[in-house]
Amino acid sequence: MTTASTATDGLDLTALHPSVGDPLLSSMNFLNEIAGRHPDALSLAAGTPYEGFYDVEDVHRALRVFSDHLRTEQGYGEERVRRTLLQYGRTKGIIHELIARQLSVDEGIDVDPEAVLVTTGCQEALFLTLRLLRRDDRDVLLAVTPAYVGVTGAARLLDLPVHPVAEGPDGVDLDDLRRRIGEARAAGLRPRALYVVPDHANPSGIRMPEPVRHDLLGLAEQEDILLLEDNPYGLFPRRGHRLPTLKALDTARRVVHLGSLAKTVFPGVRIGYAVADQPVGSGPYLADLLARAKSMVTVNTSPIAQAVAGGRLLEHGCSLVRATERESEVYREGLDRIVDGLARRFPDPSASGVSWNSPEGGFFVVVDVPFDVTDAVLERSARDHRVLWTPLHHFYDAAAPESGAGAGPLRCLRLSCSALGPEDIEEALDRFAAFVRSA
Repeated sequence: MTTASTATDGLDLTALHPSVGDPLLSSMNFLNEIAGRHPDALSLAAGTPYEGFYDVEDVHRALRVFSDHLRTEQGYGEERVRRTLLQYGRTKGIIHELIARQLSVDEGIDVDPEAVLVTTGCQEALFLTLRLLRRDDRDVLLAVTPAYVGVTGAARLLDLPVHPVAEGPDGVDLDDLRRRIGEARAAGLRPRALYVVPDHANPSGIRMPEPVRHDLLGLAEQEDILLLEDNPYGLFPRRGHRLPTLKALDTARRVVHLGSLAKTVFPGVRIGYAVADQPVGSGPYLADLLARAKSMVTVNTSPIAQAVAGGRLLEHGCSLVRATERESEVYREGLDRIVDGLARRFPDPSASGVSWNSPEGGFFVVVDVPFDVTDAVLERSARDHRVLWTPLHHFYDAAAPESGAGAGPLRCLRLSCSALGPEDIEEALDRFAAFVRSA
């Protein structure tokens, strides 16, 4: 009888998929670990929603509202209500019609509910879409950069290379996009889609002007690529009116619209969705094919979580604009406090070397500083000054060609207004200013 050495020696990391050893996949865990090591630090790093209005009773009430909806509007008997909530459910979801109504009410997106796939968080919607788009080694994804780490991480798990596209002051540099598409095709590659956050992007906060949205849609049609529109922040403008989403302007079905209820209901429901109304051949919607893939990954999205989200939608006439009025005001005030607070603490940017942008909405402000911003510097900020923020290098893929992250450490970071109340933001900015002066 022999004993297997692997039981004591452990697995060989090099025998596993290379993505698990990639530092990119450690970014989110790293920031959580820093917060865990310094629990007394105020966080200007977290993009989590404001918790001040959360109440556990809201969960119970929303569940009751949705259950009543099944009985009254859908005509379900008690046995079918129980089965709908407590059994395995329809892979494409049970609140797809309510999400379609919300998109019509709030965004002017009129879509067949059957083209809506309800997912376990928006990350699953993104992952499944990338999975279907990667056919073989010639396929590549384009991403406006700096980009949300979740898209580059998901692509890495799928062996889908990500080619960066410059963001520019308008949310996407269309000339650079054309150049990247041309270069990829000249190299024998197939650029399949562009990942973009048109409204208050993470991390830059930039909002794409409406004329540029029209131009981007035209370019996507000319070049025969899809646009993967991620829209977690579009409901939170800082000033004035909201702009139409790419999907609302999409007459050629070039846009797969990715959405989430994390910022508008609460993250714990883990409800996202994909609006994928592209016909595939003469057959079903792309959403139906995404559902086939989902059935082999998560089978279905929790019906109870969907019911809670659906109840919240029903309570507000399927309008997330109405449902988030209090939160929107908190985010507007928080963004104002960060931008105005930086101006008070660093009144002469030329002397201090500290400058920042002034986004039109969302959660994030990018700050340029006169020193290298590394993870070690963040650790020192958390330890010595009890304030957290996010180094911007986490939003660049160092493995991508011309990513912008390979020329040495960056000198910029991201501040977030979403997790803290107004008074805590002021205290956090005091600590941040003290840290910058010490650095």
